[in-house]
Amino acid sequence: MDTHTVDIGDLKTMTQRLRDEAAQEPDAVPTGEPTKETQIIAIYGKGGIGKSFTLANLSYMMAQQGKKVLLIGCDPKSDTTSLLFGGRACPTIIETSSKKKQAGEQVAIGDVCFIRDGVYAMELGGPEVGRGCGGRGIIHGFELMEKLGFHEWDFDYVLLDFLGDVVCGGFGLPIARDMCQKVIVVGSNDLQSLYVANNVCSAVEYFRKLGGNVGVAGMVVNKDDGTGEAAAFAEKVGIPVLSAIPADDDIRRKSASYQIIGEPGGAWGPLFEALSQNVADSTPQHPTPLTQDELLALFDADDSANDFPMTPATIADLCGKSAVEKPTLEVVYDEV
Repeated sequence: MDTHTVDIGDLKTMTQRLRDEAAQEPDAVPTGEPTKETQIIAIYGKGGIGKSFTLANLSYMMAQQGKKVLLIGCDPKSDTTSLLFGGRACPTIIETSSKKKQAGEQVAIGDVCFIRDGVYAMELGGPEVGRGCGGRGIIHGFELMEKLGFHEWDFDYVLLDFLGDVVCGGFGLPIARDMCQKVIVVGSNDLQSLYVANNVCSAVEYFRKLGGNVGVAGMVVNKDDGTGEAAAFAEKVGIPVLSAIPADDDIRRKSASYQIIGEPGGAWGPLFEALSQNVADSTPQHPTPLTQDELLALFDADDSANDFPMTPATIADLCGKSAVEKPTLEVVYDEV
């Protein structure tokens, strides 16, 4: 007798069960105002723009002000928390989970969550290049955090550091699933970082049309050289500038040597005190994303591109020789 024979009755039952499951409507997206006392804030920006620097100093200042803060790195580089721990890599949730699973053990809070001066810090982590999907890694990390009781944790602020120039679904998780109340974008006076900020604004508006609640609370201008493009962008899309961190050599050197500058009483303390207050008070806005031409218009022609004509290419240009006209296979109907 063939051991692979499937009972017809069982097959029909399984088929019906799958059809019933497929017919179930998904849960409705919440449409009311957020009610959580914890402020969950997702910070987005282009890679290298200074999100991790901004968040490490902001979270440190908040903790010194008596707030209970959780900082979660959601970047595959896993560098969000390195400034807090003097350049040391924080064990990631994804890597720790894999090792524990192989050993037949469960992940505990102390394996993945670490504290410095009142700041609680975690890294989701991500795969190596070509060895997995970073977005899927983010989703897996949050699933594990939920098993660890994420929704029961008692924090005043949860700050999520997200890479903004990656467009796969996992990196849009806080916006798409209403996991945060508001988004903050970090940008500078350069086209690429503002392109990313504009994309984030577009994502927020897209999910708002589907019934989501997340809004953009504002922009932090990092490495501000005073040229004003980032501030002009924020004004045009309709979001406030929460802080402008100058392009200062003292900040650059201290950041490069993993020093926290967001300390009360320090030279840069007032800047981060003001940023902390602005983040706390900011309200989610409905941004109006710019078109590509509107974004380019923020920059002088010398900074972006000159007005060169767009000359259509021909098949002869591409082949480097005279093109042979080939008959079409399209059916052409005579006009009636």
